[in-house]
Amino acid sequence: MIFEIKRGSKTHYLCSRFKNRLELIYFGMTDLSKFDHNSVGNPNNNIFGLPFTEEDAALVLLPVPWEVTVSYNAGTARAAEHICKASLQVELIDADVKDGWKQGFYMRDIDRKILMKSDYLRKEAELYINFISQGENVEDNKFMTKTLKEVNAGSLFLNNWVYEQTKELLDKGKLVGLIGGDHSTSFGFFKAIGEKFGEFGILQIDAHCDLRVAYENFKYSHASIMYNALTEIPNLTKLVQVGVRDYSDDEAKFVEESNGRVVTFYDKDIKEKMYEGESWKEIADDIIKQLPGNVFISFDIDGLDPKLCPNTGTPVQGGFETGQVFYLFKKLLQSGRQLLGFDLNEVGISTNEWDENVGARVLLKLCNFMVAGNSLSNGV
Repeated sequence: MIFEIKRGSKTHYLCSRFKNRLELIYFGMTDLSKFDHNSVGNPNNNIFGLPFTEEDAALVLLPVPWEVTVSYNAGTARAAEHICKASLQVELIDADVKDGWKQGFYMRDIDRKILMKSDYLRKEAELYINFISQGENVEDNKFMTKTLKEVNAGSLFLNNWVYEQTKELLDKGKLVGLIGGDHSTSFGFFKAIGEKFGEFGILQIDAHCDLRVAYENFKYSHASIMYNALTEIPNLTKLVQVGVRDYSDDEAKFVEESNGRVVTFYDKDIKEKMYEGESWKEIADDIIKQLPGNVFISFDIDGLDPKLCPNTGTPVQGGFETGQVFYLFKKLLQSGRQLLGFDLNEVGISTNEWDENVGARVLLKLCNFMVAGNSLSNGV
């Protein structure tokens, strides 16, 4: 079955989902007659070498160059521009979503003012983290007290900026994906999603729970993103975490006492089930059963095996192959659930561009699933 969908002056045609492939046909304002998608990506074009403008693209990517509160390795603030460069080498064919790119993907320019603010506050945060790591009392040091206040104010500013940017795009009828930066960058987007669509759930791929309360006294720490979302965004009704393998006692207790609002599929439990003969399909089905009808995918790259992301902020042994996660996303869409948005965070920067190449391929899959997972109910 083919649905005709109007978006302003453009017409989209969305085909019904098939068992093995999500079919999409797109006819928009961008002239693709001279675009050779089999050729090398054109650096004069946008993400993946695509020739779309923001106006014509169905999906707009917002880069957020921010990593102020990272507690281990830095570098993710510049991930989006490196992913964009690596994306020129990514083939556009997708065995799961035919011609998804024809819907139009566009990445906005890096906001250099945000990047400069991140660089400045990151240096301040490093001084502060080093200070408290030595057991010093922050309240006894006026400089460190001022530093903590500045970092927290900066994070609040970033949250509001992301909220305004994503709200603007959603109000224009755009599909939206966010590229971090560290995982804290998603908070404003979550808020905008909740206001736009009402109740929703988050499918979180991550090595960490990110349920710490003001980690290192940074209220909007990357390690506190899901705690903050759950406590400040009432429309977030369910958080399903997958692949967690590095967490604190307090986080485990928070999950246990959440009355089912948070469900965590720990990496250890997943692996042991598979060792004992349970299939990944069965586990994926169990994961999806926990999710509501409206879903946001929050993808921390460290949810993967660190051989795929060695330079991520906090790598942890274990984790998934990309194929396992992609299969989970495919089953999510086939379940009939609505994909409202996604983020991709914590992609590291490497000398051989390995992290960026993996990140670019993960991004393309997320983009394709995003356009494939749209429904008429959301005006797309």
